[in-house]
Amino acid sequence: MMGCRCGGCCGAGLLNEDNARFLLLALLIALYLLCGAAVFSALEQPRERQAKEKWALRFERFSTEHNLSRAELEALLRSYEEANLAGVRVDARRPRWDFTGALYFVGTVVSTIGFGMTTPATMGGKIFLIFYGLIGCASTILFFNLFLERLITLLAVVLRSCHELQRRRKGVQPHAGQSSSRRDATGPNSLAGWKPSVYYVMLILCLAAMLVSCCASAMFSAVEGWSYMDSLYFCFVAFSTIGFGDLVSSQQLHYEHQVAYRLGNFLFILMGVCCIYSLFNVISIIIKQILNWIVRGLERPCGSCRCCPGNILRRNLVMPSQQRTRRNVSIETDGGNESEVDGRRMSGEMISMRDFLAANKVSLAIMQKQLSETATGHLSHSVAGTQHNGFSGGVGALAIMNNRLVETSDDR
Repeated sequence: MMGCRCGGCCGAGLLNEDNARFLLLALLIALYLLCGAAVFSALEQPRERQAKEKWALRFERFSTEHNLSRAELEALLRSYEEANLAGVRVDARRPRWDFTGALYFVGTVVSTIGFGMTTPATMGGKIFLIFYGLIGCASTILFFNLFLERLITLLAVVLRSCHELQRRRKGVQPHAGQSSSRRDATGPNSLAGWKPSVYYVMLILCLAAMLVSCCASAMFSAVEGWSYMDSLYFCFVAFSTIGFGDLVSSQQLHYEHQVAYRLGNFLFILMGVCCIYSLFNVISIIIKQILNWIVRGLERPCGSCRCCPGNILRRNLVMPSQQRTRRNVSIETDGGNESEVDGRRMSGEMISMRDFLAANKVSLAIMQKQLSETATGHLSHSVAGTQHNGFSGGVGALAIMNNRLVETSDDR
């Protein structure tokens, strides 16, 4: 249990709260890893032992039948393993380093999937990959963030339209002679305080990811000859950019309707990665909210100091379906207001890590505010200079970091 530590140091409370959330998350991840290791070990270890025993028997039988020594056969197998790394297979496969093969490779690099079936073997290729991947991966992550922003905008508009339609069906009619914007801003039944639920966004993204995965699995099962479950497994591994490389699509030398299949393979992987990336972002917000609830349960606030961890957490925590009584939090202003409370500004840094952590503390409220503002068609621009920045309306950490950079450059 953590007690109040606000004895004269107001900033320490927030730091302790953030540290508590970080340590709790690290502990839960470690526990999650241990549980996952236990489950996979129980499931996969018997199969591994059977495969080793079967291979040992086959190895001995082959060496005896063909009068080969163990050392000679092992040398042949090592040579094949080296050739396998270069793309040589017993069955005919597509060339790995022609232009289309190289294009497939760079796609797996910049998307961070990295199947591993194709790797550069020359020193020049390895050095080029370092610099190419540095820029390519960063650009792709930016693309995914901007895709998430636009997807949330679309979902916000759709959810708001559904909410307005539901209100009309319940008999909530606007007053005659009032414009749409005026109706939304006034009246007891106005939409001004309505915010689409993050949980609805998560549900929609789950359904979209499942739809893309099921359609892609049907295609892979028919064309590649995999079972449907193997195809679903491949889709998750590829879309989540885990990329084991045990199953890789579009590797045969020839396909029926080859151009159409490779185009479909590209589009499905692109849509799947975007959906899963967006889903992971929304789930991470909900996980962080759960951590806030747990930390709140561990706190023992003194009840008098506004700066102790429990009171700060109680002011900023957003519970499900809870109406916030204080002002709405915007992406552009939240981090700056936390910095103004303690009256300190680390002007020598491009980004204050304390401000960054404090702003991220209400990321669920940020997401809900973004949904609400994009649905109404106007975003707040309270920080001077952010209007001229192309990414100032972003979501979550990307928007916070970008606006903090703009704010710092204006101060200088």
